[in-house]
Amino acid sequence: MAKAPVLTPRADDFPRWYQDLVNKAELADNGPVRGTMVIRPYGYGLWERMQAEMDARIKATGTQNAYFPLLIPQSYFAREADHVEGFAPELAVVTHGGGKELEEPAVVRPTSEMIINDYFSKWVQSYRDLPLKINQWANVVRWELRPRLFLRTTEFLWQEGHTAHASYEEARDFAAHIQRDVYGEFIENVLAMDFVAGRKTVKERFAGAINTLTLESMMGDGKALQMVTSHELGQNFAKAFNTRYLSREGKQELVWQTSWGSTTRMIGALVMTHGDDNGLRVPPRLAQIQAVVLAVKGDEPVLAKVREIGDRLTAAGVRVHVDDRTETPFGRRAVDWELKGVPVRIEVGPRDLENGTAMLARRIPGGKEPVAIDSLVRLLPAILEEDQALLLAQSRERRQARTSDVSTIEEAVEATGAGGWARIPWADLGEEGEARLAEHAVTVRCLVASDGSVPDSQDAPGNVAVVARAY
Repeated sequence: MAKAPVLTPRADDFPRWYQDLVNKAELADNGPVRGTMVIRPYGYGLWERMQAEMDARIKATGTQNAYFPLLIPQSYFAREADHVEGFAPELAVVTHGGGKELEEPAVVRPTSEMIINDYFSKWVQSYRDLPLKINQWANVVRWELRPRLFLRTTEFLWQEGHTAHASYEEARDFAAHIQRDVYGEFIENVLAMDFVAGRKTVKERFAGAINTLTLESMMGDGKALQMVTSHELGQNFAKAFNTRYLSREGKQELVWQTSWGSTTRMIGALVMTHGDDNGLRVPPRLAQIQAVVLAVKGDEPVLAKVREIGDRLTAAGVRVHVDDRTETPFGRRAVDWELKGVPVRIEVGPRDLENGTAMLARRIPGGKEPVAIDSLVRLLPAILEEDQALLLAQSRERRQARTSDVSTIEEAVEATGAGGWARIPWADLGEEGEARLAEHAVTVRCLVASDGSVPDSQDAPGNVAVVARAY
């Protein structure tokens, strides 16, 4: 009888495959309150690596980290009409504390524009205080009706950046810089994920923003996932909170603002972009464990050699884990590391030791081959970079192969229903066509210029709408 697969095959049931992988690779569990999640150590390790990589890029823009309260007075949400309308259905509200009814209910933050702007209005007095650039790593709560681990949860982790500038042009350029040089560079060069950079339509942009920039990636089933967003807030929140500064000319002026964020949703994106029927495949630049060295058996010489290999690779700058748990069967451990997507396994047994070799298993392209133990330090860095590039190439090839240029709404619905994306001229689609697509659960993911760049406005000549079914 054929052995049952560890995971539901992707081709049979992609959502079930995703749930199986998140569970069996020990990334997360469902929390006790519907829509919440417990992120397990291996999953949290991925988030820590994402944090470290993005935090360095954020700080390179001159942005500083801070922290703001989880609870926000409900009255703050009445100050910006579009913002409160956009978030009202998702709000969690605290009405009692300390055994008493609160004088004013407090909202558990769904985002922090309101409370951060309250403090920006205190901190900004003069043009000398600008630009003000703040980021926080925090949790937020948005009451989710259709939860799915990492992709849509009631509570999730994220970073949210907020800035204030002296001019519209400076704020606009900074929002674009975050989209392109912080998020885009990280997603492409660390997560090894292809994306389309574009502008959201008025219908899809952030509540309270005058423009939303996005990076959209194609998942393994052809659906789209919004990876990150960067918003131009204009002066909407500055007006609501009276955030003004004294200009060089001695005039009181309203600031111009941005906000931008990325979340633990990226772990779900990682699974759905790079995962296969054997589990996760983690890009080497992201992986907290780039190579695992496994002792096949518990012979003392074997154990000594795997520890020595681990030390040598660590000294060479490779992130290594030594698996010497020989009381657990070797096959079970190998499958476990394959599920977790560690890029390289180095397997050493008594026979390997006699030959001065180790069995090198590469998770990303697949395959195993014996290599000289003494050559591992020299070979591994190049192998890891080669596998990083392969994942990006596969992600890009998938999007290009499964994106169709169409001219009608009917063709767009057909293309997206077949597991792909469609590109249609925005002049042919427009807001009326966008509404018709929504009837078929198809959304305009973003608008791009005819040359593939991010357009300056929604109605710029030559704009193309990228449409898809989405998570």
